[in-house]
This record gives sequence, structure tokens and C-alpha cells, in this order.
Amino acid sequence: MTNRKKLTCRLGALALTAALLTGVFTLGAGAAGATNITAQLSPQLNIVVDGVSRDFYTVNGDEAHPIVYNGTTYLPLRAIGELMGKNVNWDQSSLTVTIGGTRTTAATAGTPDTGAVTQEIAAQLRPDFTIVVDGVEATFRDVNGTVVYPLLYNGSNYLPIRAIGELMGKTVSWDGATATVTLASDSLVTDADTFEPSTGGTTGTVTGSLTAEQAEAAALAHAGLTAGQVTALWSKTDRDDGRVVYEVEFYTAGAEYDYEIDAATGKVISFDHEVRGWTAQDTSGGLIGLEKAKTIALAQVPGAAAANIRKAHQDRDDGQVVYEVELVYDGMEHDFEIDGYSGQIRSWDGELLGY
Repeated sequence: MTNRKKLTCRLGALALTAALLTGVFTLGAGAAGATNITAQLSPQLNIVVDGVSRDFYTVNGDEAHPIVYNGTTYLPLRAIGELMGKNVNWDQSSLTVTIGGTRTTAATAGTPDTGAVTQEIAAQLRPDFTIVVDGVEATFRDVNGTVVYPLLYNGSNYLPIRAIGELMGKTVSWDGATATVTLASDSLVTDADTFEPSTGGTTGTVTGSLTAEQAEAAALAHAGLTAGQVTALWSKTDRDDGRVVYEVEFYTAGAEYDYEIDAATGKVISFDHEVRGWTAQDTSGGLIGLEKAKTIALAQVPGAAAANIRKAHQDRDDGQVVYEVELVYDGMEHDFEIDGYSGQIRSWDGELLGY
């Protein structure tokens, strides 16, 4: 190879290295595809959103830790969508992530990955991914005005913390002494029970870290319903043993639903499903029996088994034969009242024990 060709190759390699280090690529037609990078998995970082320390989980319940690349912290986009109360959709054909609409499913529960350690990982920068927020294609830039791109790791899309702050309408700050990244809404008043979000943030009343819409979505998801299937959906904030909660209520054609949702975590603290307007019992088919009633109750609590049943007996309510079944599973007590002849669940109460 001639000296001129060698020099040209070396200059090309240097240019590529510089691009990888600075993350500077060109968008639009001819935008680069995936670029393999080495980043740092950083479980030691503490992420605080509106005063609440947050863990993030994939849709499968695996903990998704913050990632640091080129001095920038990246957070998982789908988990952030949960905090915003928005759906996050992936379109494989166009490599597009869409964030929008009102989320109708509860926040993903998961098991903390307590054994995670800070380590180097192989990830990808994806300038070929498009991010659409509420119908508008979004471009994100760092503090110097340079375009930044999503990072892909283990099937999860990540965005830089500054871009996450833009999406949530929050200010981002860093405390090196405690390794804490804080996302918070700007507010002139800090002593209040509830706060309205800043312009550009999430909508609805914010208490703790959950919006009213998110609390309603958590209740609907637990009930297995969508907003379009219910009427008179409303919620309000309250306090229970010093804890801020949302009380959520809605109706279907034949039932009333009442929920108490933890405003900080989104957990269902208690609920009550009750059928309205009982009809006369059709006794022609005979009683379903206690064992059948137990089976009906267990079917409503996935994972529960016969050993979880505490009490079960036949009883009467307003002169009609019913079966009452009580079971405890995964820290929650469930009480069922089941029609003795049809097997219909007439009421179902639940309460999180020791909360």
C-alpha cells in the first residue's frame, strides 16, 4: 500500500473514532444505522422523581438500571412512559417509538436486582430510531446543541436524562456526593398537599409522584376494564394513616367499583367490586356447592391455590343463598360473596395487609 493510501486510511479511522466519542452523527436521509458502543451499567445511581426514589422495570418485570455513556446518564424510555401516564409503542417496520395517549395499564411490578454491580456493557447507539411524542417527531440535543440518539440495551430503549427531563417537563439536577439524579417540577410553593404540573409536563393533579390519570388507569387495569367500558369515572386525593392516596370510583352497567391507590407507588391498597340490583335466584339447577364456589374465587386471583383459602361457608344475604370465601395471597386479603345457584360473584373486596 502506498504512503498516501495509508495516510487516507488512518485519517478515516481517526474521523470514525472521533464520531464515536462525541456521538455526533447526521440525521435524515443517509443517517447512520446501529453503532456498537461500550457503556456502563450503573445500579449505584439513585434516580429521584418529584421527591420519590424510583426503580425501573422492563415489561417482563426485570429491573432496568441506569446506563452511563460518555458522561451522560440514560434511563429506560418505556418505564418513563409509565411515570408520564402515556403508552409507549414500538413499530419494528419503521423503527419508531411512539409515546402518547392515556396509559390504561398499571405500572409494571418487578423484583429489585439487588445483586447488580457497576460494569461495562455492550450497547448500541441508534440514530436510525425515530421518537414520536404525542404525534410529533422529536429530536433531542445535549447542552451544547448536539443531537443525541436513543441507546439500545437488552431490548430496551434508553434516552439521555436531559431528554427525559424534556419529555416529563422537569428540571434535571445531579448530586455527586450522593450519586443522585433528581427530576423535579419547578414550583414557587413547596408546602402543599397537591400540585398542578408545570406546562409541558404530565396532565392531572400530581400527588407524590402519581397523576390522577395514572391512578385511574391502575384501578381500571386491576378491574380488567378500559375507560371506554365504564361511566362516571372520577378520582380524588385523600389521606390514609398519613399516606397520600387516590380514591377512584367508576361504574359499569351492572356493577360499582371503588379503589384506593397509593399516590407514591401506584399500588392497589384496597378495592371493592359490587353487583347492583340483585335479581331473584333461579333455583332450578340446584346449588353449585362450596367446592365450586372456592374454584370460582380462586380463578379471580392468578397464582392462588386451595391452601390460600382461609374461610369458606354457605350463608344467606337478604334471604338469598350465597357462598362466602376468604383467601389471602401475595399480601392481599380477598373476600368473595358468590351467588349460591348461578355462581355469579356478587361482591369482591380486597385489602393489602400490613400496608
